[in-house]
Amino acid sequence: MSKVKIVYWTGTGNTQKMADAIAEGAKSAGADVEVVTFDDVTADSLAGDDVVALGCPAMGAENLEETVVEPFVTEFEGKCSGKKLGLFGSYGWGDGQWMRDWVDRMSAAGATIVTGEGLIANNDPDDSAISEAQNFGKALANA
Repeated sequence: MSKVKIVYWTGTGNTQKMADAIAEGAKSAGADVEVVTFDDVTADSLAGDDVVALGCPAMGAENLEETVVEPFVTEFEGKCSGKKLGLFGSYGWGDGQWMRDWVDRMSAAGATIVTGEGLIANNDPDDSAISEAQNFGKALANA
């Protein structure tokens, strides 16, 4: 059975809803799942996890959250080579450039991006976005 750790930061609850739906999908595919916030883990603590999903909404001019997520990702970049990684988050403006940049950044650091791209939802995830998140979770479980 695969292990999937889902780590997220949320400001309005939208990214948390995505994390919960991803967890539901991964569990339905037989994975052992743990959902935590960035405050509850360190980059070093993810070393033993088979598959990791990181979630952060777009902030400012389509950037990662600056006080918690960005420092974590900066440290994790040096530790993610060979790791199977899923990226997800919500946004309220723009076109998802923050996610494309994040995928490129983590790929350049040596991570294998599960599904080849990040998962994004506009604002509060609707039923379609929740279904996509559940399918994303299944893909993580089978990575």
